[in-house]
Amino acid sequence: MDIDIELLNRFEKQLIPHDLSRSSVPAEIIGFGEISAIFQIGEQDKIIYKRIPIFPDFKTAESYKQMYFEYCALLRQAGINLPEDGAVIVEVPGHPVVIYFAQQRFEDYFFCHNLINTLDEGDRIKMLEQIMSALTLIWDFNKEQMPDIEVAPEFEIAIDCQLSNWVWVEENGKRKLFLVDTSTPFVRKKGIEQLEVELLLQSVPVYIRWLVRRLDLDDVIGRYYDHKKVVTDLVANLYKEQRPDLIPHFLNIVNKYLEQELSQKEIDKYYKEDKMIWTLFSALRKIERFITVNLLRKRYEFILPGAIKR
Repeated sequence: MDIDIELLNRFEKQLIPHDLSRSSVPAEIIGFGEISAIFQIGEQDKIIYKRIPIFPDFKTAESYKQMYFEYCALLRQAGINLPEDGAVIVEVPGHPVVIYFAQQRFEDYFFCHNLINTLDEGDRIKMLEQIMSALTLIWDFNKEQMPDIEVAPEFEIAIDCQLSNWVWVEENGKRKLFLVDTSTPFVRKKGIEQLEVELLLQSVPVYIRWLVRRLDLDDVIGRYYDHKKVVTDLVANLYKEQRPDLIPHFLNIVNKYLEQELSQKEIDKYYKEDKMIWTLFSALRKIERFITVNLLRKRYEFILPGAIKR
């Protein structure tokens, strides 16, 4: 992928995260992750960049970058389609080290959370069945890595399966599914999580990190390896997308792929708890940004979304 490294360096040097308008490098925010913002930068309209500003030094960032490429290689080995991509580490004196993940850009209408509103029922079912088939590829890959039920697998991979993390594009009259959210590398080697969870805590407000550390963070990451929890998150996401009417139809399909059937009651309970957590987390981050920028007169590294309808 042809990445303009000089452009990224200029952009990061001029970036004021709480006020993008003050940069001379034109950029458009097109999305957000839990710890990232996603941009189109400059004139490169075929590439999107995901900025992750959580690294204390180059060595840590380089390790994360290599883990990312290993994760993507394992996903492809499992049979998951990924877009063309790349990654660049950017260092600016006085700032955290940042990784910019570059990725082929897809039109908004190909994202699955948008397609649920434009496809007819038959195509919606086909789309969901392809997502569930992709999940099955990952589950089967993990099983193949386990030579003995008493021995931890050589590799184990997982994904965040929300609808907004998939695109279903048309190529030569046929549909093809791509996973587009791969910047958090969920990889276990011989049962040991390779992702340094402490890095993810950099996005958590300083004054509650002690509380978050008291939780079982390995269990928080572990839910992405649990088949039923991954699918629960996928279906419950329909509330956030303002399409709860589709939940019964989705349950009819996803339960064909699960050993333990998922119920509407479980979906409702999960989403109620998830909404409460993320609403509180978002409010606390905005408070921290206000204190950091307006009272302490310091730089706040994370770019936060506005109000999110849930």
